[in-house]
Amino acid sequence: MEVIGAGLGRTGTTSLKKALEILGFGPTYHTREIFREPERLADWEAAVEGRVDDWDRVFKGYRSTVDWPAAAFWRELVERYPEARVILTTRDPQEWYTSCARTIFISYRPGPHWTVLRALMRIPLMAADKRLRNFRQVFDGVFRRHFGDRPISDRAVAVEVFEEHLGQVRSGVPDARLLEYRVSQGWEPLCAFLGVPVPDQPFPYENDRRTWQRYTRAQVFRGVRRLVLRPFAGAGSPPPRG
Repeated sequence: MEVIGAGLGRTGTTSLKKALEILGFGPTYHTREIFREPERLADWEAAVEGRVDDWDRVFKGYRSTVDWPAAAFWRELVERYPEARVILTTRDPQEWYTSCARTIFISYRPGPHWTVLRALMRIPLMAADKRLRNFRQVFDGVFRRHFGDRPISDRAVAVEVFEEHLGQVRSGVPDARLLEYRVSQGWEPLCAFLGVPVPDQPFPYENDRRTWQRYTRAQVFRGVRRLVLRPFAGAGSPPPRG
């Protein structure tokens, strides 16, 4: 592991993932790796239960990591990989919460209809791959590492958690290893920190909200499609013998 992204989700982590890969620090681990390889969810189920004893196996094949779930375990990763550089992506706390509330925190809204929605959201995940059936429970555990028992749906609480996280990383990582970074700053500070030349191409800015919505819709469609087609899966099979 060469680069540890300690910034929380919705702080430009998709852009940072692409930037790191352009700079030669890829592959970069991101939440979507779990959807591409659902067996990886078991790693994080073990992590939230305190049962990971081999981070090298969890990140085998990856040179860097950004976003949740890994960002919730930044302390463990900073200790395990003492030579790795740490990038703390950040943004305006109020803007961060607004982005989260419209995307990854949407199912934490209070009310009976959201309780029903949370249950329904599990169906396309399981249809896409049964190994994703505990996705919500695992990410509950991931978020609780930051929030504890405090309500995720409360703006003031979430902003406080965000600012706490920034302070903890700042005080927990030596200055020489840490870059506090906004993706709006582009290539220069990132390349200077990593000791690589600025590439001759635009910085890969991504609209995280649109990317999240597009990716989420694709996963839901994948699951629904499997649900619809499942009754016809064996229609062309030959009749049993006997």
